[in-house]
Amino acid sequence: MIYSSEISLFWLIPWAVIAGFLAYYLYSKSEWYNELHFSWKWLLRIARAASIFLIGVLLLGIIFQSFDYKKEKPVFVTLIDNSASMRNYADSNQVLKQINGLRKKIKERFGDRFELVEMTTGSQAKYNGSIDLKDPNSNLEKGFEKIMMDYYNRNLGGVLFVSDGNFNTGSNPLYTSSKLNLTPIFTLGAGDSIPKRDHYIKNISVNEVAFFKNKFPVEVDIDAIKLGKGTYSVTISKGGKTVATKSITYEKGQREFKQVAFELEADQLGFNTYTVSIAKAENEYNYENNTRNFYIEVLDSKSKILILAGAPHPDIAAIKDVLEENANFEVKSVLAKDWDKDMRNIDLIVWHEPGINADANLIKFINDQNKPMLYVLGPNTPSNIVNSLNIGLSTPAGNKIDEIQGKVNKDFQPFEVSDELSKAFEYFPPLKSKFGSLTSSSISDILVYQRIGSVVKNDPMVFFLKKGETKIGVIYGEGMWRWKMNEFVRTKDIVGYREFLQKTSSFLTVKQNTSALRVTLPNRFTKNEEVIVNASFYNESMAPITTPKIQFVLKDENKKVSKMEFATYGEGYKLSLGKLKPGKYEWTATTSHAGKTYSKTGAFVVENITLEGLDTYANHNLLIEMSDKSKGKFEQLANYDKLLDAIAKREDISSVSYKETNYLDLIDYKWLFFLLLFFLTLEWFGRRINGIY
Repeated sequence: MIYSSEISLFWLIPWAVIAGFLAYYLYSKSEWYNELHFSWKWLLRIARAASIFLIGVLLLGIIFQSFDYKKEKPVFVTLIDNSASMRNYADSNQVLKQINGLRKKIKERFGDRFELVEMTTGSQAKYNGSIDLKDPNSNLEKGFEKIMMDYYNRNLGGVLFVSDGNFNTGSNPLYTSSKLNLTPIFTLGAGDSIPKRDHYIKNISVNEVAFFKNKFPVEVDIDAIKLGKGTYSVTISKGGKTVATKSITYEKGQREFKQVAFELEADQLGFNTYTVSIAKAENEYNYENNTRNFYIEVLDSKSKILILAGAPHPDIAAIKDVLEENANFEVKSVLAKDWDKDMRNIDLIVWHEPGINADANLIKFINDQNKPMLYVLGPNTPSNIVNSLNIGLSTPAGNKIDEIQGKVNKDFQPFEVSDELSKAFEYFPPLKSKFGSLTSSSISDILVYQRIGSVVKNDPMVFFLKKGETKIGVIYGEGMWRWKMNEFVRTKDIVGYREFLQKTSSFLTVKQNTSALRVTLPNRFTKNEEVIVNASFYNESMAPITTPKIQFVLKDENKKVSKMEFATYGEGYKLSLGKLKPGKYEWTATTSHAGKTYSKTGAFVVENITLEGLDTYANHNLLIEMSDKSKGKFEQLANYDKLLDAIAKREDISSVSYKETNYLDLIDYKWLFFLLLFFLTLEWFGRRINGIY
């Protein structure tokens, strides 16, 4: 045990002398004290001196440091691929039985030795999820990502991964699993890994939206296995009519990958259904995967975004590049001094550092337009320029610069914030801003608070306010280009940064919905998803009410009409349509209130996506590579006993001891309190017995 004190412990010696002197001096002045017996005199003096000494010891602020040694069992995770592709093989009837036998054996053999954890992965990664091998997607990356996040800095002894090795969403699990440093990954392969004669449409790459009379690209990925040499046609049709066709030629005869590019014209507004098909080959293993649909929504306009800047800056490119990824945005960037002030069809202005080369006339001109704005206010925009923007915001004066990071507001309501975005802000480098606090009377919603280290301030970093009916956004700080670089270096993607800019811009460009009847539902579903429609109705005071009855009429591609009625749900309405057949659906919602009739119409599509049926053979090579790289071991699922024997012999999967440090103030020791109480009580009783009060 180690102790420390703010004052040197050598002071205990003179303090003991002082305590003894004080006890002697205080009692020697009393006449009654001289009449006491010799033993009582010393008892009272010792009790008082001890009390004074102990009080002084407590005032020294002595802290004791102690160490506890604890042992932690190794965590052993069993990760099971719960996707429907596990049933694609001849031995699929045995797979679920083998998995359940494996789970039982693991508990019997390693229940006392390891801390056992069971997970499933498919569309999502879950702990102790039910295993039915029916998940419509295989996202194997999510399982390893969750293990990496939840068991960081833990004694992760090993991972046992049961899968067929096929994935159809997310990144290659090899990348994520390789981040589990020093953790062996044992793999069990399900299914038949012998390729079958087949060619199929593996993927269709197309934007979700296109604009009327514009061309849009379509890329079709085709995988061919043991098809031999030959030429086949790839056709795209709409409404039963062929709109494009191309030929592909296989030359190698064994395994080939072809990518066919088309360019189609968006000639019809609304949702359009296209069918891609490849000609059938003789004796194919599966003909169903030769045809696949895709849907595209054709719009008649884009939102135009203007990026203004007082001077060139890397933030401009970092903002523009991401906004241009959104097919709904048409983005233009220009220096303020070169801008021709053409405001036609501008839906949003992003103004970076309006204080650089500030122009009072330009500021007044933009203020008069009442257009949605997104201001990026860095340290080069002085407070007087901010005041001239007329948005009710005041920034600190002076030239001191601060560096601030962000913390996403979990109570933010205007749009949904994903876990990826919240996580990204934990790592984003700081922005440069003016030192001091912001003041505003008009902030309506704060998306991100300022953060210094682990301390979250009340000051906003990204927030929204209103100027009349116009929405204004403010990013307080300069240097967002570092955010983009940081996230790409960490994750090889910019998911969080992209979501931040695109959702912020979409929120500012979308006009406020003032309609009394509002209906919300996604415009795309898969055939395995339940279609749920939400609605709300507002009275004249824009308060939600549920007294009106809302009817819902659904019409499918065959003109079949279904009539339903919403059920009340809290302050709104909800309607479940269940799982629908693939195709395009049109809907109409109507209601009446206070003598007026309200109506909303729309459309959505249910996509015939059966990703789990595309792969006709297991990819055990991925599992073998995963095990080899992590120094684990691969076996067929049917031979899981061999793998369990190999795990039992591993000496590197063992418990670890770690030291835990505890700090305790001397004043926290109860025995010291009772010792002080003892001496005070002893003195009190001694005085009482001798008749002294």
